[in-house]
Formats: sequence, structure tokens, C-alpha cells
Amino acid sequence: MTQPTLLLMTGSLRGRSFNRKPVIAAARLFYGTPVMADLDLPLYNGDVEDRDGIPHKVRDLRDRIAAADAVAISTPKNNRSLSGVLKNALDWVSRAGDNPWADKPVALMAAAGGQAGGARAQYALRLALDPFQPRLLTGPEVMVARPEAEYDAEDQLTGEAYRKALATLMARQKAETTRQDRAAA
Repeated sequence: MTQPTLLLMTGSLRGRSFNRKPVIAAARLFYGTPVMADLDLPLYNGDVEDRDGIPHKVRDLRDRIAAADAVAISTPKNNRSLSGVLKNALDWVSRAGDNPWADKPVALMAAAGGQAGGARAQYALRLALDPFQPRLLTGPEVMVARPEAEYDAEDQLTGEAYRKALATLMARQKAETTRQDRAAA
């Protein structure tokens, strides 16, 4: 079997975002080929879609989701919900043809200041993904609170509880990915 592909998505466009770190750490644990998605998309506008069609970057994102064996998404907390960047990407992809999310194993995580670590944002992301019917992994939940203190210089998680939760989540995602491969054979 070839190495599975893990598509990494973060709801922040910042290069040094705390939400890039969990998906990078997840990729290290996945034992497959990680690919970072580009969510720097124009805002969804039905008039623009009618006039110009689906932007190339949106079609590319849709194709990457479809081609990936699994997806790991980390969302920041913006006003107690998922980021507009992430919601915009979901909205655009929903317009770009067939549903690439259907039955795809998807692991969710969040990193945010405060004690909850983006819990509400992660729950909002679950709701936003629900219409697409991915195979959402329900746990363990990875919600990194106060992320500025939870990573070392190599962007490795330092907290034992976070490392253990992420390792378990990625082991479950790997198992779901290989289960999917066996079912397709």
C-alpha cells in the first residue's frame, strides 16, 4: 500500500498561526504524506460565481480534499466560533461540484487562548461540516489552551496530555484510513 495522504487545513491565514502547529504535529504522527491546503480564497459571492464561475484555487482545494485519504483541520476561535476563513472555504467547496468530504476521515483540533482551547470553535466546525457527511472522528478532542506556552522551538507539543490526545487521535485516523482502503479493495 502506498503512503496515505493527509490534507492539512488551518482556519488561519497567518504563517506563524498557533493553528498550523497542531496539524503539523498531527502530520508527524500520521506516517503518511502531508499536504497543506491553501485557504486564502476570495470571499464567496454568488454574483461572482455566476459571472466568473468557480475560482481555480477553489477547484484546486476541492480536488485536494477529494484526493486526500484523510483530512486534519485546526480552527482558531473567532468570537466563540470557527474562523471566517474556514467557513468561507467550506462554502466555496460546497459549490465546486461533487461532495469531496463524503465518508472522508476528518480529525478536528483547535488552538486558542483561554482555558477552553477553542472548544466552541471546534463544536461550530463540527456543525459546519455535518451537511457534507465526512467521517468525523469524535475524539479524543484536541483543544490546545494557551498555545503560546504549549510548543517548543521545533513546534512540538510539550504538554503530555496534549501529546497523548493527539497521538491517539492520529492513530484512530490512520486506522480509519486503512479501513477505508480495505473496504475499497
